[in-house]
Amino acid sequence: MESSIRTALADDGTVTVTVVGEIDYSNSSEVARGMDDAVTAWSPPAVAVDLRDATFIDSTGLGALIEGYRAATARGIDFRVVNPSDTFRRVLTVTGLCGLFGLIEPAGPALFEGEPSQATGA
Repeated sequence: MESSIRTALADDGTVTVTVVGEIDYSNSSEVARGMDDAVTAWSPPAVAVDLRDATFIDSTGLGALIEGYRAATARGIDFRVVNPSDTFRRVLTVTGLCGLFGLIEPAGPALFEGEPSQATGA
């Protein structure tokens, strides 16, 4: 089975964790572990979780994002969810997680250059 996450380290030290496909019971622990591994291995200044290629999220997937947020912020690392689809944005709003991640409206200023639509954790 192919991994549902891809991790990349940018020249500026930022780690991007890209989630591909569904984030649900079957892979939520893998997603949470991938974010924690990135934080632990690289101690980056920021972690961006890119949801551009994510297609579905359930409550365990939301839990995985929260685990990633906690792992990063416990170490003083900025955590951001970037490129949420309209559906993901609605899920974050309805569940109250947009407040935790500091959801920015699509027309707002980019916090990561070149990524205008994002939710952030502060």
